[in-house]
Amino acid sequence: MKRLAIAAAALAALAALAATLRTGDAAAVETTEPGGITVQGTASASGVPTRAQLSFGVETRADTAKAALSANAAAMRKVLAAVKGAGGEDLQTQSVWLSTWQDGEDAPIRYLATNTVSVTIAVGKAGALVDAAVDAGANQVSGPAMTVADEDALYRDALAKAVEQARLHAKALADATGSGLGRVTAIIESGAQPPAPIAMRQAVGAADTATPIEPGKQEISATVSVTFALG
Repeated sequence: MKRLAIAAAALAALAALAATLRTGDAAAVETTEPGGITVQGTASASGVPTRAQLSFGVETRADTAKAALSANAAAMRKVLAAVKGAGGEDLQTQSVWLSTWQDGEDAPIRYLATNTVSVTIAVGKAGALVDAAVDAGANQVSGPAMTVADEDALYRDALAKAVEQARLHAKALADATGSGLGRVTAIIESGAQPPAPIAMRQAVGAADTATPIEPGKQEISATVSVTFALG
């Protein structure tokens, strides 16, 4: 009898546990409001770049490493002074490089020294800056990399336009199904696309003889995914 009682108690415990699990499973089920519609919106905003970043370098060759570096340092100091005098800002050395080279297989080994600096300046002064650096002895020039004054403001503008585009798409779909467009229930920001140059404008420079630099425009894009309720 004792064995039968124990078995009955065990079965009762298992039944209670099963009931608890079923209750827990039912509570964990989430219901979502039916009739929603999710659309994607993409838009862009553009602005004229106001700042330009350029790189200037000096390359020198000599019979010894010390002579190559010494000649390079003297030439680079002149370039730096000219760049600062032309209005260059945020100067930063990018690289100092020393290597060997030969005119031919049997030629003596010589040395090549290179020093490169990056500079930022207003776009309207970029052409004159290039000329000043080259006149001072720079024999390597690269850039410019253009930036707008406030990329964050442009991105916020693009975001607002992307949301509005998503709303227009959702309304068109809702109208096509005979439904009304309700409130926004979810929105996901997909991020910004890197600034891209678009149509060029007039060249700018301190004078007609200065190196021409075209600011053009930069375009920033934003994408959002928006979910609307349907009425």
